[in-house]
Amino acid sequence: MTPVQDGLIVIAKRECPTCLLVEPLLRQIAGTTPLAVYIQDDPAYAADVPGAVLDDTLEHSYRLNTEIVPTLIRMEAGREVERTYGWHRDDWRRLTGQPDLGEGLPAVRPGCGSKTLEPGVAEELAVRFGKVSFGARAVEIAGSEDLMEVCFERGWTDGLPVVPPTRERVLRMLAGTTRAPDEVIGMVPPDLVECTVEKVAINAVMAGCKPEYLPIVLAAVEAALIDEFGMHGVLCTTMFASPLVIVNGPMAKAVGMNSGVNALGQGNRANATIGRALQLVIRNVGGGRPGELDRATLGTPGKYTFCFAEAEDSAWDSLAVERGFTRGQSTVTLFAGEGVQGIVDQKSRTPESLARSFALALRAVDHPKLAMAGDALLVVSPEHSRVFIEAGWSKSRLREELERLLQLPGSEMVVGAGGITEGLPAAMAGATVPKFRPGGLLIVRAGGTAGLFSAVIAGWAASGPVGSTPVTKEIRS
Repeated sequence: MTPVQDGLIVIAKRECPTCLLVEPLLRQIAGTTPLAVYIQDDPAYAADVPGAVLDDTLEHSYRLNTEIVPTLIRMEAGREVERTYGWHRDDWRRLTGQPDLGEGLPAVRPGCGSKTLEPGVAEELAVRFGKVSFGARAVEIAGSEDLMEVCFERGWTDGLPVVPPTRERVLRMLAGTTRAPDEVIGMVPPDLVECTVEKVAINAVMAGCKPEYLPIVLAAVEAALIDEFGMHGVLCTTMFASPLVIVNGPMAKAVGMNSGVNALGQGNRANATIGRALQLVIRNVGGGRPGELDRATLGTPGKYTFCFAEAEDSAWDSLAVERGFTRGQSTVTLFAGEGVQGIVDQKSRTPESLARSFALALRAVDHPKLAMAGDALLVVSPEHSRVFIEAGWSKSRLREELERLLQLPGSEMVVGAGGITEGLPAAMAGATVPKFRPGGLLIVRAGGTAGLFSAVIAGWAASGPVGSTPVTKEIRS
């Protein structure tokens, strides 16, 4: 049907009470003014109006940017000059030029949502009728194929099912950021393949992310591509390392990330899918697949996903603030982490005693007889952190004490000491050796409020300038 060049357009649906209210008026309007009526659901609606057609594909409704029905639009010379939605008697009278229109009807009635805005429909219409282009190659799948199984067969998964990245889902994901889909954010190792915002969105869909998570995923990918993080080395090492994503700032709370009970575990969609999306980008864009360039001897469950938010509801500075950002900024910090080693101390009630417990547990990073190799992340639970906070200890004060306690006698750590062949060179027997390199011990606060438990997450044994250094990236919208 040719759109009205000079006249009126009405978009309506039968299931809307306000559309039913104005239905009897449409023949009156059509008697004096050229009128097109686009019905979204039932051809019986306004069946006696000559200009009524069923908009079964919703193309007309989409192209007219319909958000609410009924919508009344006045056209002049093929261009829209004014519209109103719902039933506002004065507006309808002015646009139709009929001063007695709707006599006896209420003055105002709200409309209903257009079918073009129903879940999943808006993206489908944008793909079918909008000016949407995708940079990524479309993969044609036979109608008889199971999309989930196709993803497995083509090697796009991490061993768990992924969400098939249809055009509609990718378009919906891209709505989560203001960044252009074709913006190149870097070259992803190991194959150094160009990665765009769109490619990250595709993998975020596959990981199960919501659109509002996409800015965090983008920041995590950008952080992984910073040279100092050494993503290629983290990927190809035979050790256990994998990117651990720590999120700070208002955005962590806005998207519902978990920094409390079971923060390092399962059950929170944002934590689980943000970390997973990063891993899928490395796999599907960069080509980092287990058994190929990923040569981990044992691996770690963190290679599926390892992501949590820091609890920022205490007097302690957050990790982001410690690293030069403000409380109002949202950031991701990437740490090349291994597994979670629990610290159980349910008896220490002074900061001095608890710090000694932490230091003893930290000695085990990599091996009790190795030093200045792997970094470490100490995750302090709220109950343990309260011991320090109530004693007036800041996070930096705790770190200083731990660094003091971790000045270790070389005689206990050299090759052969304790009957253990592993260890430092014999020449260091008379030295005092720091367990961690300067800046190699990070501290965050997370976990449930019940339980006198904290944890050590060891870093890759090649931590530091020649291996992997923790990096922090601000999250952009």
